[in-house]
Amino acid sequence: MKLNKYSLALILGFATLSSCSDRLELLNPNQQTSSTFGFNADDLEESVVAAYNHIRMEGSYARVGYTIDVCRGDEAWNSSQVWYLPFDDLNSEVTSDITWWPWREWYYTINVCNFAISRCGEDNSQLSESMKRIKGQVLFLRGLSYYNLVGYYQNPPLITDYATYSSLDGLYGANSTYDEVLDQVEKDFQEAMELLPSRNEGGEWAAGRATCGAAAGYYARTLMVRHKFSEALTVLKDIINQKYGTYRLMENYGDNFREGPAYENNEESLFEVQFLDYESQGTDDEWTPVNTSPNATQGSAIESNFAPGNYGGWADISASPWLYHLFKSERTTDGKLDPRLYWTIGTYESDWEDFEYGNVAYTHELTPTDTIVTNNIYGGLPIAKFTNLRTGLYSTVVTGLHDGINLRLMRYSDVLLRAAECENEVNGPTQQAINWINEVRNRAGLPGLKLADFNTADKLFEQIANVERPKEFGCEFGRGFDLIRWGFFYDSGRLQQLKEHAVVRRSTSRLLYPVSYSDIATDSELKSSFDTYVTGHEFLPIVQQLTNNNPMLEGNSANYSTDNSVYFRENGWTVRPVVDLSK
Repeated sequence: MKLNKYSLALILGFATLSSCSDRLELLNPNQQTSSTFGFNADDLEESVVAAYNHIRMEGSYARVGYTIDVCRGDEAWNSSQVWYLPFDDLNSEVTSDITWWPWREWYYTINVCNFAISRCGEDNSQLSESMKRIKGQVLFLRGLSYYNLVGYYQNPPLITDYATYSSLDGLYGANSTYDEVLDQVEKDFQEAMELLPSRNEGGEWAAGRATCGAAAGYYARTLMVRHKFSEALTVLKDIINQKYGTYRLMENYGDNFREGPAYENNEESLFEVQFLDYESQGTDDEWTPVNTSPNATQGSAIESNFAPGNYGGWADISASPWLYHLFKSERTTDGKLDPRLYWTIGTYESDWEDFEYGNVAYTHELTPTDTIVTNNIYGGLPIAKFTNLRTGLYSTVVTGLHDGINLRLMRYSDVLLRAAECENEVNGPTQQAINWINEVRNRAGLPGLKLADFNTADKLFEQIANVERPKEFGCEFGRGFDLIRWGFFYDSGRLQQLKEHAVVRRSTSRLLYPVSYSDIATDSELKSSFDTYVTGHEFLPIVQQLTNNNPMLEGNSANYSTDNSVYFRENGWTVRPVVDLSK
């Protein structure tokens, strides 16, 4: 059951009503105030709902906050050449408007979480079961907020005390270091792991809520950001061994990208953002961080960004040719295409004639000559993931906040591939790492990898980073975060590889042709977004609007174009070199 969305964040700002009379002050006995609200589980449950509501706003996961990272990667590009172009080209300006929207949304969430945490107390042993669940959820959501803030902005202010918001320290919070923020993120997720029940224990309550499995998964992710592979491996093994609940790969990969109770909050999902399904939504598109209308659509705009214009979408973001040809380069054990291509990129393939919904884009039957370009002057391959392009649910997209497909932010396949990556980092190529990878490959019907073909950790890493993860998670949130933690911006070979992956053809023809970086100089239709990368711009700048209003706040590496490779290497981390997998 999905969480009902009625944001109650306004309760945090309720003030006492008073009379203008000098002789008598009247208090409304029915008006809740910050001094009377939040001292019992029922009140705090409302704060929990408000916190969940904030993660599905414009700047969090309803549109911009999600799709910025899709553009930061090499699997997708801004085919409309507007709106997301600065993020695609990794050169967002400090005067940008939408660049700070994730900042805005995540600090809203943090404010609500800090309030609830302040009411729960510090001694967890004294909490009732319901209060443990409340505190665990808001700790998870605060950790998630700072995980996103540090991944986008590098050194945001760290505020964990609710009382700080009513002081000058809260109004003018100074930057915290990258490590200080990540230390807190680790702490929040680790504490949430101890307080929350598993999905098995939570039952119906757990559907749509954070559980100890979700907290454990994000704790491992955070550890990997700073190359704490051994610690992360222990957590990931515990998830696999069902310490934090039972998870499994769904037999059908496509079940992770459909809406409805038969598919959402399934056994593969560790955590997902809840959106109301088709025909159960309200009528009001609310793009602001308030989003308090009881008639709000309560959907996302991800489909609007991804969907082709000739089906009503905005055609903002398209899949990269590199990703398409990566899928085409390998066949299943039955000689068929990888079924994940069907759910990732909306092209016609003869293999799809007898597959699921067949060769369909929304309800239009595709022909061999129909490439369903994104329908703007720059062309592009449409992204099918987190849209109803393949389900036949409707024929035309209703743009705006109407996409009802829950965003699966962490799936069990991510646990398996991260465990394989950590195992490879700690112990080199091992059969255990191969086995975890093959679980994911077997679901897609691909032949299993053999340890004998991976004689070095560098080669197996290449397979994980540039074959297995792109095929499993192509055009999903997180690739931009991965490129930073892998250090791909700090090595000339890796940066050149990103440029080659990101080559696209700005044309409505020849979309399915292979493209080559070497042809950019002679073919005006070709471009590579990583050609415009400037040192330090792997992160988003802290916009001038924020630094102007806060004299204590400074910019980050993107503001000053400073080199983060110094920090990366001072920690003893290395960038794994590019390996030719064909040899």
